[in-house]
Amino acid sequence: MSGAGEHLFIDGAAGRIETVVDRPEATLRGAALVAHPHPLYGGTLDNKVVQTLARTFVELGYVSLRPNFRGVGKSEGEHDEGRGETEDLLRVAEYAKKTFGPLPLVLAGFSFGAAVQTQVAQRTSPLRVVLVGVAVGRFPSETVPGDSIVIHGERDETVTLAKVLDWARPQELPVVVIPGADHFFHLRLNLIKNIVKGSWRY
Repeated sequence: MSGAGEHLFIDGAAGRIETVVDRPEATLRGAALVAHPHPLYGGTLDNKVVQTLARTFVELGYVSLRPNFRGVGKSEGEHDEGRGETEDLLRVAEYAKKTFGPLPLVLAGFSFGAAVQTQVAQRTSPLRVVLVGVAVGRFPSETVPGDSIVIHGERDETVTLAKVLDWARPQELPVVVIPGADHFFHLRLNLIKNIVKGSWRY
């Protein structure tokens, strides 16, 4: 992952979507769309968990696209409780397909962004889905493919582990719990990277 990445703007339903694109040095294996946490609580594409996910996928050979949701940074529009944000991510995914070709698409997100990605997964055919601290119970969260990687902190007080297990249980979806981690995975970002890399087979 070279430098700060390429800043560009993608046309969205509510105006321009500010996006940072990071490209791997190796041959492209796919595109990874990474979504940030809640815009009204300081979430941006520069969030440390989001950057960790982007860096991980670049190291795995994927081009990473990190958009700012509407109303954040230089993205136009206003926060839309996940509805408009879903549309924005679909626009970025469409851009990736047009720009990089019909490569496999990976959906990844943190907190609010992870919840939005469960909506996007219903309307795309992702190669795989990676959800970190997914904000179930706070925003509509759909079922996801059975091979999705779900990572949660044991001591998450923003979205309790119990809520995530209640969401995962009917899907028979495994959840990887990081002992002692809070919602923001302070001092445990390397574990997120290791979990994703260790279970990647594409």
